[in-house]
Amino acid sequence: MIQPQILHEAPFSPHRLNKYASLHACGNGRIGIRGCHEEAYTDQQRGMFVAGFYHRANATEVTELVNLPDITGMRIELDGESLSLLSGTLVSYQRELRTMNGELYRELVWQSPAGQRFKIETRRFVALSPLALVASRLTVTALDAEAHLCVSTGIDATLTNSGRQHLNERSVRVFDQNILQGWYETTDGQQQAIITSQCLFPARASSSFSAKNRQLLQHISLPLSAGEAVTLEKFSWIATSLDADFLPESDWSSRCLASLSACAQQGYGHLLMENTRHWQHYWQAARVCVETDDPQDQRALDFALYHLKLMIPAHDARASVAAKGLTGEGYKGHVFWDTEIFILPFALLNAPEQARKLLEYRYLNLAQAQEKARRSGYQGALFPWESAFSGEEETPEFAAINIRTGQRQRVASAVAEHHLVADIAYATVGYFQATHDAEFMQQMGLALLKETALFWMSRAVWRGDRLSILNVIGPDEYTEHVDNNAFTNYMAQYNIQEACRYLHEFNHEDAAFFAQAEDFLTHLYLPQPDAQGVIAQDDTFLSKPQCDLKAYKSRQGTQAILLDYSRAEINEMQILKQADVVMLMQLLPAQFTPQCQAANLSFYEPRTIHDSSLSKSVHAIVAARTRQADQALQFYREACRIDLGDEPHSSDDGIHAAATAAIWTGALMGFAGLDYQSGELHFRPSLPQGWTRLRFPLHWRGTRLTVSLEPRQFTLSKTDDQPLKVWINGVSYTFTENLILKGSHDEN
Repeated sequence: MIQPQILHEAPFSPHRLNKYASLHACGNGRIGIRGCHEEAYTDQQRGMFVAGFYHRANATEVTELVNLPDITGMRIELDGESLSLLSGTLVSYQRELRTMNGELYRELVWQSPAGQRFKIETRRFVALSPLALVASRLTVTALDAEAHLCVSTGIDATLTNSGRQHLNERSVRVFDQNILQGWYETTDGQQQAIITSQCLFPARASSSFSAKNRQLLQHISLPLSAGEAVTLEKFSWIATSLDADFLPESDWSSRCLASLSACAQQGYGHLLMENTRHWQHYWQAARVCVETDDPQDQRALDFALYHLKLMIPAHDARASVAAKGLTGEGYKGHVFWDTEIFILPFALLNAPEQARKLLEYRYLNLAQAQEKARRSGYQGALFPWESAFSGEEETPEFAAINIRTGQRQRVASAVAEHHLVADIAYATVGYFQATHDAEFMQQMGLALLKETALFWMSRAVWRGDRLSILNVIGPDEYTEHVDNNAFTNYMAQYNIQEACRYLHEFNHEDAAFFAQAEDFLTHLYLPQPDAQGVIAQDDTFLSKPQCDLKAYKSRQGTQAILLDYSRAEINEMQILKQADVVMLMQLLPAQFTPQCQAANLSFYEPRTIHDSSLSKSVHAIVAARTRQADQALQFYREACRIDLGDEPHSSDDGIHAAATAAIWTGALMGFAGLDYQSGELHFRPSLPQGWTRLRFPLHWRGTRLTVSLEPRQFTLSKTDDQPLKVWINGVSYTFTENLILKGSHDEN
């Protein structure tokens, strides 16, 4: 297998410290560590996060993913001079994320202010197995003359979440003069974490310890001979009260010590080799390969696949995917609709057991969603717009400043952005279609579908002889408190339609429910295409004045329009953060003709700023499905640059998890034309110019498939000999081993 591309850093710049800290994060779905430099810089934001480890700092704050004590920082002194790339001379510099094995590698030659040159190599990774292990290595070579090296490193609990302190020290101590351990608990005593670290270094070095100002440190000192490479290895074990083997008694500490020691004895090299083996297995099972005239396309896909591995908590259904994954504090680590719509499809078609866990996260919080619906005056389940560990609503009450009034503006998402309810139902249906997991449907899926359907039936109100859904916010958050949002209404219809279908299929008969559902489906207002094929985003959007968006589209992603208009003013114009109707057609393509999809893409794109990081990828998919491959490729490549490119979209506080997943989605659902929501595999290939081959794996109902698309050939192979039916451009094919179709396959 050709190795996935290495993610190189541009030449060192203090202005890009936090961007690359996000891009170069290491992790395993349980732990995420930002890719910061070992040495300190004033604006550098360190971060270590454990999936599901949330806490509320005080009554006025919302719950957030806790930034745990740091283990990566090192103070490196060379002949009394502290290493800093802002002082002395940086003779050479190389820093890269080795996506093939999850290792962050840096090599540089630094000339100190005193004129002495040193070669410094730093390496680190977070293990895929065991999930609690983090390993790092520092190698220093004095190039010109003998020198003296001092390294201070350990466990730094001075880190906060942007100033909010979540942890108290329960105990800090040193075992056997070589292992450091900090035991911490949240300020309410509800969660605990034990961080254990050990350093291995040459026997001639001297070592001492300090515990001061929430820092438990080991200080290592030794002489360097000219030309001699000296190596220090550091291993850490991250345990929390979320772990299955957690025991509050003292032997929890002992087990952490024993686990760490067993790993440290193997050494960095052996552990890295094992980690490489795990990563290689992942890449062989999941990698998407494209042959293209622009190598950045493959780079973006490898970046996406790498970070998808980091963000999905495959080990624990009590956690889900935060908006920034485990790479930063952005959005306080909360879970949005992004997970079900953008991230879950990747898990579903590569490791369906992980998709099941993501849905189980919602099921485990169903009671809280039912209670929110009750408090809001509705039936069924109203899931929180922003979720954390408890399943309660975590959306902040206030957000940006109104530029007209100077006052903070209330966040309306928690009370009106209800499409999340249908999004969860949509993901539930998609999961069953791709797996036929009847046990899941019986135990969890039917409850999710029925309770979400009950919500919509209580949410709709009569207006004349039809049912309307009033006062909502669709995915386009620049348009608030509207009636009959097309995305919301169509998705609610789908939710109830599929709930009825599966309750019937699994013999869960409920006459009252079915009667209410039939009435809803008969009378719900669904905006229809006009003479040009355009569907109104809501009842009033088409009557609003247009605005010249050229200046804002050139700065998309910055929300620059909020510097000129208040949200209330934007709400009264045809201005979209992202286009709801285009998003709707991505999710439910079978309900709209290709001509209708093209008409709406053409109508809404000029009215869309693309300030949402999700917008361009959605446009790319719909453009590809409507045979506008060149335009689709332009949208797709711009979407790939959300994190990988320069500004406008900032990734300083973590990558955009959903936009990263959308790189994968754009390639498969766009250019391969993949659709599975109807229950059968459909492909409508539309390779753009410059793409000569697209190859990717799929997991479909227990079978491993490999799809290969070329301009004049479609190949599908599988791992068993059971008959499989697929649809290629609307024509069905049933095969048992390999399916090879020659000729042009990008025609309607």
